[in-house]
Amino acid sequence: MLTSREELDARLPGAARAWLDEALAEAAHAAGRPDADTGNPPWELRFASAGRHCGPEHADSVRVLLLVGARPAPPAVTRLYEQGTAAERRAVLLALHRIELGPAALGLVEDALRTNDTRLVAAAVGPYAATHLDAHGWRHAVLKCLFTEVPVAAVDRLADRARGDAELARMLEDFAAERTAAGRTVPADLRTVLALTAAPAPAPTEES
Repeated sequence: MLTSREELDARLPGAARAWLDEALAEAAHAAGRPDADTGNPPWELRFASAGRHCGPEHADSVRVLLLVGARPAPPAVTRLYEQGTAAERRAVLLALHRIELGPAALGLVEDALRTNDTRLVAAAVGPYAATHLDAHGWRHAVLKCLFTEVPVAAVDRLADRARGDAELARMLEDFAAERTAAGRTVPADLRTVLALTAAPAPAPTEES
């Protein structure tokens, strides 16, 4: 995914760049007059049609830029996610760490992790989840990646959060034992994460 307007401009044809100019201007004035049919800000219509105007290969990048520009409140982010297609939901998940929501969007991450859509699972375990998921939820997110064969490279801050995590190690060993008993292959990524848990946890700092 391209992460800046400059990168997008280098790839988009003139008509798409002009469309994006208008879309970002609408996002920057997100409190403008709502659409007469939907009652929602016009930029949200642009969010839905990004793939049609800028190409499906750039839709994630465009949608993330729109969300960053609009800085929608948690209810609007939730609405975009719940009413969106799988591609639109993925873009919302990819943008979460770039808009100031605090833990308010954790429900969207948890929803994505309940699906078996590998694109959503991979997007859900990014920087936002690394910051806001508690230890229990984060461990299950790692297991979800292994279960759905999402590469654990998608898990942001994996090494930091797995280090010295004995409970995660136990869960991984149980998962491996279940796979072996069922005659199924143990994912190579499981051994990668298990090795990370063996590293010592960072020493606690002394309180001043």
